Amino acid sequence: MGKSFREHLEQDEVLVCDGAMGTMLYSKGIYINRCFDELNLSNPAMVKDVHLDYLKSGADIIETNTFGANWFKLEPHGLEERLYEINFQGVKIAREAAGGKAFVAGSIGPLGRPIEPIGHLSQEKARQAFYDQAKAQFEGGVDLFILETFKDINEIHQALLAVKDVCDLPVIAQMAFTDEGKTAYGVSPEEVVRKLEGWGADVVGINCSTGPEGVWKAIQEMARVSDIPLSAQPNAGFPQLVQGRLLYLASPEYFAEYAKRFIQSGVRIVGGCCGTTPAHIRAIRTAVKALRPSRQLVEVKVVEVEEKVLQVKKPAEKSKLGEKLGKKFVVSIEMNPPRGPDFSKVVEGARRIKVAGVDAVNIPDGPRASARMSPLALATILESKVGIETILHYTCRDRNILG
Repeated sequence: MGKSFREHLEQDEVLVCDGAMGTMLYSKGIYINRCFDELNLSNPAMVKDVHLDYLKSGADIIETNTFGANWFKLEPHGLEERLYEINFQGVKIAREAAGGKAFVAGSIGPLGRPIEPIGHLSQEKARQAFYDQAKAQFEGGVDLFILETFKDINEIHQALLAVKDVCDLPVIAQMAFTDEGKTAYGVSPEEVVRKLEGWGADVVGINCSTGPEGVWKAIQEMARVSDIPLSAQPNAGFPQLVQGRLLYLASPEYFAEYAKRFIQSGVRIVGGCCGTTPAHIRAIRTAVKALRPSRQLVEVKVVEVEEKVLQVKKPAEKSKLGEKLGKKFVVSIEMNPPRGPDFSKVVEGARRIKVAGVDAVNIPDGPRASARMSPLALATILESKVGIETILHYTCRDRNILG
């Protein structure tokens, strides 16, 4: 891409992020008891296909399939020793799919264990776990990092510090909120913005949560106090069990409507989370285009055209009727177009008046506001069959916007 991620932010542009990775993998037959992150190693083609589907739908940013690729979540699957490989390969797959036409964001999610002071896991160990994951993704070649679906402000703080320990790439820091408009530990949207902005996040936002409406309400509170760009990636509502499968029922059209509200509230990164698909992202892209139409450079060439002098003909040179004007008394008779397609009587009458010395036939347009043959058609018939000149009426009725 021509401009860096931070340049896009500085120019106040709206970028579209992708949607759910897990939902798409599940739809392809991967069971929820599998480690989705491990597919980077065992089935990279499937992961790449998901990325490509989102890119075709208009995503400017795609996230790596590494949301749960930390030591604590890989350990139950016996994959903790392959942490670096899974994260590095996840970036490689995304970069191949993007082909330089989209930003690749390294996805980092919560550790799955509460940290101090709520849990027993120390902040130092949490920071080290995030560091290991971020280092592998950085060396894989991400353009930025996205910390998402965090419920504990202290945990996302450690994740943000870990990323800063690794590099100076941009960071999108997103938290999840309950239907009460606060995090699971009672932190308000305003406080989240102030803290994450103070800790050095480039973008602060909300993902997952309770669907588009809940995210929009919390975003409005963030917008009142934020001095940096905001992001919104809601899920498709709460999943419903339909014929043995968990499905999200929020439609792409519903998402598109809220995408407009997000942008109007100051959001600059819009995407989806759990339950969203390429169809949702395509709808979001359409909404973004409607609010922020792309600029196209138009090349204007000045072509010199030789001026043509119009020869104005005198009435006498245009017709026999025009030749008579001003020289003799001209006589015209008005003849109405027939009510149907039979024009024989009108033609016969025109022949008689021509023999009697009448100079022209005056044909009105729609006399008495009744449906009749076109006066233009009748004029053509009389001039060709009788040889008498016609004066054609032409009104503007029903030929303008009022009609």
